[in-house]
Amino acid sequence: MDVLDTIFGRNDFVTNLWVVLCIVYTIWIFGWFKKQLGSAKIAAVLTTLVVYLTFVKYPELILIPVILFLIQTLFSGMFEKIPAGSKKPEFLKD
Repeated sequence: MDVLDTIFGRNDFVTNLWVVLCIVYTIWIFGWFKKQLGSAKIAAVLTTLVVYLTFVKYPELILIPVILFLIQTLFSGMFEKIPAGSKKPEFLKD
């Protein structure tokens, strides 16, 4: 981490924030992979790969999973309020 901190010029607060984001993202993506695949071993391997690519190789992309996490957390019940039997617009009818 010291080499990355020197390159990117991060201070202690940003480094701690980066570690917390990494831990939360790892737990979130592992749970999602495990739910979708049903295998903890495959989920662990894919989680390791995704977290490595996101945090080490392409750190500028970290905002995408953070935004997706916030949308999932804050607006998860929003789609349940939409009635299923609502009328379709004319251009969507069969």
